[in-house]
Amino acid sequence: MKLVVAIVHNEDAGALVDALLDREYRATRLHSSGGFLKRSNATIVVGVDDDRVDEVMDVVRDRCTSRTQIVNPMPPIMEPGEFFMPYPLEVEVGGATVFVLPVERFERL
Repeated sequence: MKLVVAIVHNEDAGALVDALLDREYRATRLHSSGGFLKRSNATIVVGVDDDRVDEVMDVVRDRCTSRTQIVNPMPPIMEPGEFFMPYPLEVEVGGATVFVLPVERFERL
């Protein structure tokens, strides 16, 4: 048994959970934030048998695609001598960061 932990863009999370549920995987969605833009994202947790990990990974790859987005950076608290460019930036968002962890024990209560 494995625990698949996928950190995905918030916009992709709903479609990912729906696709996993359609394939009869039990998935838990946790709201989280962090990363370069400090934007909200989602952490999806799925318990899966060893032989079905690749199928879950295929669903994540299919539903969580990378794309570019224009963002306006927030000005940081400036220190003397620091330089800030207040122009919009084009950044890549989306995709997924996935951890597959071994599960020593699993019980459904």
